[in-house]
Amino acid sequence: MKKVAIVTDTTACIPKDQVEKHGIEVVPVEFIFGDKVYRDGIDMSPSEFYERLRQAKKLPTTSGSLPGPFLEAYGKASQRAASILCITLSAKLSGMFNSARLAKEMAKKALPDVDIGVLDCGTAAAAQGLIVLAAARAATQGKNLTEVVETTRKVMQRVNLFATLDTLHYLVKGGRVPKAAALASSLLRIKPIFTISEGDAHPVTNPRTISGAIKRILKIMEQKVVKGQPLHVAVMHADARDKAVALSNRISSQFDCDELIITEFTPVMGVHTGPGLIGVAFYSGD
Repeated sequence: MKKVAIVTDTTACIPKDQVEKHGIEVVPVEFIFGDKVYRDGIDMSPSEFYERLRQAKKLPTTSGSLPGPFLEAYGKASQRAASILCITLSAKLSGMFNSARLAKEMAKKALPDVDIGVLDCGTAAAAQGLIVLAAARAATQGKNLTEVVETTRKVMQRVNLFATLDTLHYLVKGGRVPKAAALASSLLRIKPIFTISEGDAHPVTNPRTISGAIKRILKIMEQKVVKGQPLHVAVMHADARDKAVALSNRISSQFDCDELIITEFTPVMGVHTGPGLIGVAFYSGD
């Protein structure tokens, strides 16, 4: 039995092979499409989701986060380890962190002998995924909960995320950006780059093409990567695998990567961004 088991949710967009390799317990976030509730990563594949999304007259929504699924995940993880670390996306972007904390309180009765820590990682998507993978590696190395949390916090301070959107249509529909911004984006034909810092999404710059946006993201990487230190990278996409592979190849040829994965935006993330998103998360150091 390991000292620590890692729990997260599907917003981390971690590829299934990495989940299985590191024994990560993943909570499936639910979303509503039509009149049905689907479990992210279980009931509908990303390719099917984006195909339906393009044709949908009524857009899907995410359902409210509940502590029950986290408590269930804690129960499963407790069978493999004496302690648990749950890592959620930014509390400013979702209620997931609060649900995970409520589940921790509930677990005091259900799992009285299990020590549970809950961390808001301050970011989301592939950046969250890289943080979770770093924590899982630390757990595999036999570190205790305090040591795994320390490792996780160090990566949280260094991780970066930059992505470009093909359209602001879905963010407008979800109420996350004003209609005027989407109209300006459409008229000017820009492909905005955004980042996540201090737990919230922020615009960076507004290239006019996806290729221009990718060049800009690579330039930002050049400025932020610490030479001589191990580089961990996750290329993320929303139904744009060809672009993701091309970006991954460019990163591989331009940087010396210790870790380089391609991951797809799961449906629960794609609800907000729509198809066509392409981006990268990365950090330097162990």
